[in-house]
Parts: sequence; C-alpha cells; structure tokens
Amino acid sequence: MAQINFGGVLENVVTREEFTLEKAREVLKNETVAVIGYGVQGPGQSLNLKDNGINVIVGQRKGGKSWDKALADGWVEGDNLFEIEEACKRATIIQYLLSDAGQIASWPVIKPFLTKGKALYFSHGFGITFHEKTGIVPPADVDVILVAPKGSGTSLRRLFVNGKGLNSSYAVFQDATGNANNRVLALGIGVGSGYLFETNFKKEVYSDLTGERGVLMGALAGLFEAQFNILREKGHSPSEAFNETVEELTQSLMPLVAENGMDWMFANTSVTAQRGALDWKGKFRDATAPVFRELYESVASGKEAARVIAEGSKPEYRENLEKELKEIRESELWQAGAAVRKLRP
Repeated sequence: MAQINFGGVLENVVTREEFTLEKAREVLKNETVAVIGYGVQGPGQSLNLKDNGINVIVGQRKGGKSWDKALADGWVEGDNLFEIEEACKRATIIQYLLSDAGQIASWPVIKPFLTKGKALYFSHGFGITFHEKTGIVPPADVDVILVAPKGSGTSLRRLFVNGKGLNSSYAVFQDATGNANNRVLALGIGVGSGYLFETNFKKEVYSDLTGERGVLMGALAGLFEAQFNILREKGHSPSEAFNETVEELTQSLMPLVAENGMDWMFANTSVTAQRGALDWKGKFRDATAPVFRELYESVASGKEAARVIAEGSKPEYRENLEKELKEIRESELWQAGAAVRKLRP
C-alpha cells in the first residue's frame, strides 16, 4: 500500500502494481463469488471478474429482463447463472449488487446463506450505514467489505475492455476471518479497478449521495437548465444555447480537465475565457455553497436515505419515474441535444 499526497493530505492507495492480478487470483483461488443482481453494477463487475479468471457465478430472478440480459451476455443457466438462493448457497463471497430498495426487499432471502466464514460484499455503503432504516445487519461471523467503483458499471466494463481501469474506493466494515482486507483488495483488482483508495462505509455513502445529488448529476442538470433557459429567453437559438451550455463542456472542456486539470484548461483558453471564468468562479462557489451544505446535512441526517427507501418501495415508482424522465427527455434543452448528437461526425 502506498501513501499518495492528495493536495497536502496523505492517503492510502493500492495500485495494480502493488496488488497484482496474479495475487488477486491467488487470494480468491478457493472462493466462489456470487454476483447477486444484474442491473447497474452487476454486469460490469461479474464479466470483469470472469475475464480475469475468478470463479464467479450470477444470481438473478429467472424470467425477468435482467435474467435475459445475463443469458445474452454469455452466462449459462445451471453452469454459472442461477436463481438467487442457489447462487448464495454455492457462494463463499456474496456480492450484493441489487439496488438499495432491492437489497432491503431481498435481505430475508440472503441472510440465511451468510454462514460462518463467508463474505458479504457491497458497492455502496447505504444498506449498512442506514441499517436502522434498511434492516440490513449481517451476522458477526462473516466478513463485510466494500468496493465502490467511481462510475457506472457500463464505464467499468468499457474501460476494462480497453485495457484501462476505473478508480474505486474500498472499505472493511467487519473482519471476522482475519482475511477481509486481502479479500476486498483482490475483488477490487478483479472487478477492474485502476487503483483503490481507502474509506469506510459511512464516508462512502455520504460522499456518494452528496455527489449524485450535487455536481455529478443534480447540480449539473440544474445548471444546464438555468443557463440554457436564460440564453433562450435572450433570443439565442436552441442549437446555440445547447452548444454553449452542454456540448462544448462535455465534448471539449471536460476531457481536458480530466487529462490535465482545471488550471491547464484555463491556461489553454483565450484571455476572454480565462478572465471570465476566474472572475465568476467565486460567485458560483459562494452562491452554491449553502445548497451543498444543506445537501450534505440532509444526507448525514438520514433524510435522503428515508426518502429513497419510501419512494423506491412504492409499487408505482417506475411508472412515476418514467413520467419524470419523459419530461426531461421532451424538454427543449434535451430535444436540442438529441439533434446535436445526430450531427456529430
């Protein structure tokens, strides 16, 4: 494990060079990893594990869309694709990758298979951190570990296929066997992480929920809408408003930030852009800081978790979600976006 300086703070980071794939295979050589759930993270993590030579099976309810997707991805019923109960029975490590609502609903099914010495793996700290709301309390004689890729399962798989890796956080909540740390690092490398940084379950879920509602999704979508709407109000065409709001950011500027940092991107734009960005950066920071503080406090208090559980457990949730997504999809902003994407070379 290496200590890396992140802006003056030393953090523990594990790389592929330190914890090699060969070592991961050795740690997991006598394990059977059951990936329960084949939705957001399940496909990418299970396929990467399989391609990396780890003994992995998939557990999913038979007959649904996810079962059919698993079959289409090459999993074979009765060989490495099973009903959830059978997969859990065969497993020594259960990767619990259902949605948060799905984890709550399926916990009574999963728990009896968590016998002494097994490991329970999460990619999100939600169920454990908010156990008073979720009811997810593992037995004391199993390892409880976490590997959380910092991106979608689709991105994890795409980068893996291209010989790259997505950074992930890792944590050990409960070390019943004395081998939990080796298990979690081996699985982190096995699922295709570029490197692993240490955290704990609470910090993972607090940062994750804040990020999703903030810069990564909620705030970004809100900023897009605000700027696009102002430009349209002032007479700019939909294509011009979209290009200046979304297209240039996602296709040009963000790749530069990802490669070299914000300072490099600023240094390699016009003086007009530089001055404007530097002069207005602080205004946006100060204007949004109270919202981010309110958001973090809402996450830490459990209010966001309670809302997720309440809404996600409603029978009509999917129907209502589609209405909300339809409203976004059919807005002028994203209709313009669809037209612009078709014009990309």
